[in-house]
Amino acid sequence: MLEWESSDYEPSLPVSEKSNPLTRDIDRASPSHIVRMLQNCDAEMFRKETGSTYLTLFCDKVVKTMVDVAEIVELILKEPKDSLVVLSGCGTSGRLAFLVASGFNRALRKMNHSEVYAYIIAGGDRALFSSQEAPEDDPHLGMSCLKKVCEEKKRVLFIGISCGLSAPFVAGQLEFCLRHPEVFTPVLVGFNPAHQARNEPTPNWTFTFLSVVQRMQVLANSRKAFLINPSVGPEAISGSSRMKGGSATKMLLEVILCSAHAAAFSSAAPTHQVILQHLEAFEKTVEVTYAQSTAIAVLVATAGQSLLREKRVCYLGWGSPAVLGLIDASECEPTFGAAYGDIQAFISGGYRALNNAEGSIALLGPQFCIAHEDFLLHVLPTLDEQDTVILIYTQTDNITEVMNVAYRVREKMSNLHAIYHQADGDDDDQDDINRLCMSTLTFSWPLPSSGSLQHMWELSTKLVLNAVSTGAHILKGKVFHNYMIDVQVTNSKLYRRATCLIQKLSGHPEAQCEAALLKAIYQVDHLTEDMTSGHMATHIANGRERTKVVPLTLVSLLTGCSLEDASSHLDLQPIIRKAVEALMFKM
Repeated sequence: MLEWESSDYEPSLPVSEKSNPLTRDIDRASPSHIVRMLQNCDAEMFRKETGSTYLTLFCDKVVKTMVDVAEIVELILKEPKDSLVVLSGCGTSGRLAFLVASGFNRALRKMNHSEVYAYIIAGGDRALFSSQEAPEDDPHLGMSCLKKVCEEKKRVLFIGISCGLSAPFVAGQLEFCLRHPEVFTPVLVGFNPAHQARNEPTPNWTFTFLSVVQRMQVLANSRKAFLINPSVGPEAISGSSRMKGGSATKMLLEVILCSAHAAAFSSAAPTHQVILQHLEAFEKTVEVTYAQSTAIAVLVATAGQSLLREKRVCYLGWGSPAVLGLIDASECEPTFGAAYGDIQAFISGGYRALNNAEGSIALLGPQFCIAHEDFLLHVLPTLDEQDTVILIYTQTDNITEVMNVAYRVREKMSNLHAIYHQADGDDDDQDDINRLCMSTLTFSWPLPSSGSLQHMWELSTKLVLNAVSTGAHILKGKVFHNYMIDVQVTNSKLYRRATCLIQKLSGHPEAQCEAALLKAIYQVDHLTEDMTSGHMATHIANGRERTKVVPLTLVSLLTGCSLEDASSHLDLQPIIRKAVEALMFKM
């Protein structure tokens, strides 16, 4: 049994919110040690039967449920008329729903087959590239989005993704499915035990996430609803479900859908053994990726130096790995309190290549300008030697185009790096691009016996970019021990996380910590009755535009100083980890 599996380890927190014992000192680690810690954390996703009460990816119950869901997808693929498979989630979960649905629809188009997949992301397509946290808390919005996507459909397999079993947006959709069993079969994907589902009331809604899960558990006995919730262990950075939660989501969905496609088009039934082979292929993908840990650490160190100097890190990608770049960059602002532009991503072909439901939304503002042309025209002229640019491409991409972009970057700066994927034995000549780059991280992949080479490239790219952005923000001081010290309070989940973090680090009672948090949110040293009696949604609405809310709260709690003095202290020591650490040592 692992330390975090003990009933005595942080017993008040669900698994997805616990701190991981493996990364307690990640804030003090070198780039190479950061990568090793992330590797050890990711390895926890693939642990086999443990004898503990937690389900695992490989346990019989999880694998059997994956087989059952794959069989339903197979039926829809064989009879697609008036049928749909909907993938839905918030934040990272919604972005991965888009990636997976788009990829499998692309495969169907190549076969001249009807598309059967649709995605929903809370906040619409703008949430693909920027934090849109508020819609997560709206179950009625989730229901209306689902109804719109499924209009006139007679058979819908709905897969709702909520890593912590906590997003009201997804809970509302699942509850709607339960009320309409003649059309909908609901599937919930998450990574907490069912009893740890969120049980807090949501304004203007009768149900809780837990009550929805309990109804689904009853229906699961008759295969009218499905729950896939293995535990993959606490995140390397506590609560940062973009990491293991996101990787496990991607793997689960792709294993299910790959198995269904093989059954529908190759007569290979989605058996228990087939599912296990797919999972083992992904386990090997993680191992191959971290075999390059030294080269990954070089990227972490380089990106960290750029952020420390208030400079930028830019991903320039091609194809679906570029989408992982867009996803990784979009997550940094809510996770680390990063400024827009600290980490940015761009994709060759822009919205035409992305093929998202709403089409181009570039007119919404600079953060939605995602094409390489946008980078070359507006961003590259502002860069210098202290910024970092990373190319992300594979052997299937237009190497001449990659070369041309590399030349354009090198005309302005030399801090250029590359991540490149190829099949084993296909040693295309990359020497010219390699000479332009300060480092090249090259992955050579054996052809898989199960699964898709493209999916392996994508997962590997995700792991590398998660390491780069997480490691860079650790080096910038945005992590204390293994906690997101500058998390933004933009929805109910993050409000609760902030309160728990303040209590843990300060040692003060929960009520005192929440009061201090409210003072930072409302920017006052004395709370009014209206402030203390207000609903959480009101606090979140006020806190959404605030920066450094958690650090300000901690400094004021630890010193007893005013918010103005706390702000001055943070101005003197902008590396938040060091500011908080110095105060804690004085106590």
